[in-house]
Amino acid sequence: MTRSEFQKIAAENILLLDGATGTELIKRGMPSGVSPELWVYEHPETIKEIHRAYLAAGSNIVLAPTFGGNRCKFAEFGLEKRLHEIVSQLVKISKENVGHNGWVFGDISSSGRFVEPFGELPFDEAVAIFRESAKAMLDGGADGFAIETMMDLQEARAALLGVREAAPDLPVIVTMTFEVSGRSLTGADPVAALNALQHLGADAFGCNCSAGPAEMAEIISKLSPFAKIPLVAKPNAGLPRLENGKTVFPMGPDEFSSYAENLVNAGATILGGCCGTSPYHIARLAEAVEDAPMPEKITPAGGVISSASQYHIISPEREFTIIGERINPTGKKAFQQELREGKTDMAFEFATQQISAGAQVLDINMGLAGINEAEMMRKTLCRLLKTVQVPLCIDSTDPDTVETALKLYPGRALLNSVSAEENRLKKVLPIAAKYGAMLIILPLTDNGIPESAAERMMVADKVIAECKKYGYGISDICVDALVMTVSADMEAANRTLELIKMCTERKINTVCGLSNVSFGLPERALLNRTFLSMAMGQGLNMAIANPLFAELMDMVCAGNALRGKDHKMEKFLLRFADKSQEKIVSETKKQSPAELLTQAVLRGDADGVPGKIDVLINGGATPETIINDILIPAITTVGQKYENKEYFLPQLIAGAEAMQRGTEYLEPMLAKDSGDQQKDRIIIATVKGDIHDIGKNIVAVILRNYGFDVLDLGKDVAAETILDTAEKENIKIIGLSALMTTTMGAMREVVALAEKRNMNVDFIVGGAVVDQLFADELGAKYGADPMSTVRAARELLGK
Repeated sequence: MTRSEFQKIAAENILLLDGATGTELIKRGMPSGVSPELWVYEHPETIKEIHRAYLAAGSNIVLAPTFGGNRCKFAEFGLEKRLHEIVSQLVKISKENVGHNGWVFGDISSSGRFVEPFGELPFDEAVAIFRESAKAMLDGGADGFAIETMMDLQEARAALLGVREAAPDLPVIVTMTFEVSGRSLTGADPVAALNALQHLGADAFGCNCSAGPAEMAEIISKLSPFAKIPLVAKPNAGLPRLENGKTVFPMGPDEFSSYAENLVNAGATILGGCCGTSPYHIARLAEAVEDAPMPEKITPAGGVISSASQYHIISPEREFTIIGERINPTGKKAFQQELREGKTDMAFEFATQQISAGAQVLDINMGLAGINEAEMMRKTLCRLLKTVQVPLCIDSTDPDTVETALKLYPGRALLNSVSAEENRLKKVLPIAAKYGAMLIILPLTDNGIPESAAERMMVADKVIAECKKYGYGISDICVDALVMTVSADMEAANRTLELIKMCTERKINTVCGLSNVSFGLPERALLNRTFLSMAMGQGLNMAIANPLFAELMDMVCAGNALRGKDHKMEKFLLRFADKSQEKIVSETKKQSPAELLTQAVLRGDADGVPGKIDVLINGGATPETIINDILIPAITTVGQKYENKEYFLPQLIAGAEAMQRGTEYLEPMLAKDSGDQQKDRIIIATVKGDIHDIGKNIVAVILRNYGFDVLDLGKDVAAETILDTAEKENIKIIGLSALMTTTMGAMREVVALAEKRNMNVDFIVGGAVVDQLFADELGAKYGADPMSTVRAARELLGK
């Protein structure tokens, strides 16, 4: 089945996936702690029975039992050299089971490692890992692929790229897991994730696992106005609970299927089941949707760009967009020097200043003679992406730099720019299309800039026609109106305004850079501001400008209000409600050294921490004062922001790393002044039978950065090993993790054994399947997330 065939079928029919595979295998004798892929490989009759049951229930697509079929997961069992053999054979067996009665999709899930810039796994290596798995599935005869249970958008992107490289013309479904907060573990917003992945080449997107069908319907309804591809819902049979030592899901087939209408009405047209579902659930689901009409199609919103955690709609019908221009070396000697030294401090400062001033998008330009532009772009993005949440505009004409940036960027970037110059059309446009970037196009040819607005429009049309060959729609394109300096040509501004009007009449997005119009003239800020108001009057809906000019931002805010782009004038009133007496320009307020260090931790600016500590030390502050009065309150604020959902996992980790950098920098001074201080110790482990540890590893990082000495015993750890280690090391707090519903009971075994031994220890339990009720049953603290684990450990220590 080709992508186009799948897209046609999915556009006209409600399709059914299968239900849970893991729990069905356990019912048939699969023990805990083994490689599921190897066990099925050695017991093929089990998956035959499961597949045929799902086909009989009504599944159109069943997944091969290859969920953990990647080299990282196989390495945990010493099976990495057998990856191709086992994975390809599992798909082949699945194809034999299904025959002509349905389609078999290779099942792909997480590697268990975090991908750069948020983790240590290089992005290219992650892509290679998933490409290798997809190639094995392809050799086994897969009809398509299902990338599922992804908690990190960056890893989902890597998986999709890897599959696309192995099988460019087969359909790929991508589903992510979203928490009760409505975001993924790493803070990805569902709409932002959809936007990134549908433009990267996913043929369907949605969510699996997460929670029950009622909660999932809410997420699907949020996705529907932005979806250009079918939406997928594959919920659990409710939230798991432990009964008589066994994990059970409370939702039976009838109750589960009763939500089918809600899911379809919300916009989902590909349905299935995840944890706790069975062929009976799918059979009832099939009955529930048998006569259900396809949901009404919604015209997707205009051009959407996104980071992992935020999305921004670009459209002539929406509010005006300011793209911050400051991260550009042109005319900035100090910034140029820093880039030549390979530093990113000023880029980081420019970013935070512009966001504070109201920029909705940041332009990133590393174009400077004498440096490796692609490498400097990569280095700058790696620093910014850990804390900057607004979408980015990648500003380069160099193909290597463009690919470096778009590959790494965990969202859908805006690319500035593509022109009618042959080199850019042939080299840059295909790269932009591969990674799904939204485009700024320049009406520029190899012969230069056309003289008249009409000629420029003709060039823009030529570029737009080429973009459409790569699947771009008109809403995915912005025309740069090419502002030239009026000091050299008195008609320059008028030509630009005329071009903007032509584009507006055709509902094409327009953007301009303001600085050129006033070059060489006095009162540049006045000229820029005045020209911008004239351009907005002609329909301009984006500008690359300096948001630190408060008067310019005031004018844009007023323009949005006057043109009806500010709902109930809320943003105008918010901006000016407290400005009746004086302008407040927070960026110019001088901060004390202590405030600067606090901000470095809040921003996750680990590289900037040592220098700010030096200023404090030189000013007479003691290491103890810096830690107790600045660093600890700052990291406490980071934790509070995380718990309030103002920050997400990348910001939490970045803040903790900044805190750790500070304490490590001060440690030699503390040792000299007050002697070494003993850190509080804690054991963490994933329980016996559970081979998942990504959540546990995150908790370990945060605990260490909050000052704990963490002894991480790894995964699949026996109760005896955990308790023996606690006794030997005299550690009184034990953190237990379980991601699988089938291994929750192992936590109870550890606690029971500790009671039998009369050990004076406290437990903190956490993991995707664990909740407060289960923790209370065990008499343990509940670590719902990294920060609640830190808080629980501190409470147990009486701090």
